[in-house]
Amino acid sequence: TNCLTTVWRLFKNLSEDQQRYEKQLIFEHPAFVKLCQQLLRDSRRMTRGDLVFSLHAVVNLGVPQNTLLVQTLVRVCQEKLNQLDNRCISVLATTLGGLDKDKNVSALQAGLQLLVEQRIPSIRDIFILQNLMKCMGKDAPVFLKKKLEMAVLKEIDHLTFPNALRVFLALAAMNYCSIPILNACSKKIQENVHDAPFRQLILILEACYNLQYRNVKLFSALADYVNSTACLWDKRQIILFLSAFETLGFQPTELMGIFVEKVTEDPEFLNLKNLLIVLRVYSRLNYVPRDQKHLFFETLHSCLNKYLPQISNTELLKAVYSLCILGYLPHRALDELLQKDSRDELLLSDDLYKEQKEMMLRCVKACMELDSPSFVKPAFVLTENFSSLVSLNLRKAREALIELLGDENMFRQNVELPYKYHIDFEIRMDSDRKKVLPIAATDDHADSSVQRLAFLFVPLSAFCVGTMHPQGKLAMKKRHLNKLGYHVILVLNKKFQEMTNEDAVEFLKGKIFSENAFPFSEVTVQDN
Repeated sequence: TNCLTTVWRLFKNLSEDQQRYEKQLIFEHPAFVKLCQQLLRDSRRMTRGDLVFSLHAVVNLGVPQNTLLVQTLVRVCQEKLNQLDNRCISVLATTLGGLDKDKNVSALQAGLQLLVEQRIPSIRDIFILQNLMKCMGKDAPVFLKKKLEMAVLKEIDHLTFPNALRVFLALAAMNYCSIPILNACSKKIQENVHDAPFRQLILILEACYNLQYRNVKLFSALADYVNSTACLWDKRQIILFLSAFETLGFQPTELMGIFVEKVTEDPEFLNLKNLLIVLRVYSRLNYVPRDQKHLFFETLHSCLNKYLPQISNTELLKAVYSLCILGYLPHRALDELLQKDSRDELLLSDDLYKEQKEMMLRCVKACMELDSPSFVKPAFVLTENFSSLVSLNLRKAREALIELLGDENMFRQNVELPYKYHIDFEIRMDSDRKKVLPIAATDDHADSSVQRLAFLFVPLSAFCVGTMHPQGKLAMKKRHLNKLGYHVILVLNKKFQEMTNEDAVEFLKGKIFSENAFPFSEVTVQDN
């Protein structure tokens, strides 16, 4: 056992190329064959620790699972399962995680799961507990996940930083979102973020996404750390961070600003893959630099033009769509995209993303018209009622508007606009914003003195995490509705639904009649 575990410790520290070479030498060495034969003969007489660590070393050295040696060691572990202490259980669980399911492995896993369930109350070592969480995995029954959670919570006051990282990732491996444990781990990670290696930071953000865990303080701490040490990171590492934050819907403002400078100073590092990531991140998180807006867009556009000969039509659509969301029209790329062959290939392709591609093309065409410098706000916008039925989550708003305005003829609901835009409620007011006008009296004719309000009741997911900063698609819709002559009022639907009826009426009254409720100047892309 000592010989095997020493070989494994030396072996695991080698590079992949060295491991392939050394593995061949090990397997061809006559002493290794004799060692395996002796292990096979003595397996039933070995101590529990030697047995478990021998199996762990043999499996990790790459001895095939279907060999007599591995199968015999698995069976003997099954026979001696009840004799194993907590440390041996932890090592065995790790080993089984690296084996494929077969008859012997499945039987041992089932027995191990029962044993873990019995032993959990006696385990006080967080390292062992997190290892069991990781190894039991997402397929473990819910009651077992709950038991492991309670065991960790008992020891949570003794949590060290390394174990906080491990427990956080173990919860993700188990696909179990324990808010008390995650909060405790997050606090420890925030305090020691400077000690976490790059890969661990990325894994933490990925775990947050998989567990649907949103902790603004944790995200801010990680972003601030990367921001303060940006000069030490490779540009590609920063891109990975930005991509991870984007999947969470979190905007690391300062870091994105620093990265803008890096892109404009040296755009050569942006290969096609990284360019597409950068475009996706900045468009979804709706980040437009205040000082270098034009230079940043021109730099990205220039990089995109460089890859036009080799870019696929789908990638080209994604790139153009991202720039259009930000309010920038990349003319050369647009010409390439809207060529008949490219457009037909995108729309005729029979894949899972056909509807998404059609939506993106529709948005691009809307941007080409509405964001063009030559676009003039229309005096009259043709609208139609999509449906007289109001969805369940908008009934409260409808009732509040009726109570506030006295009549349902004073507003319109479910309004369909050109370019496939939809607004929940439309209200029309006089030029002084003092009086709400009946819809019928202002319909079907142009009147520049009539002010149009568009109410959009939006989910929390439409904003960047922890803020009321609209994400890209919502910001684009708001911008385009402004171009069509509407003053847009965004209402967080979840918060509105939690209001009492009286508060809901007062809230809408404030939004409609307050002089500061909406500015008449056009909003910028990054309107907050």
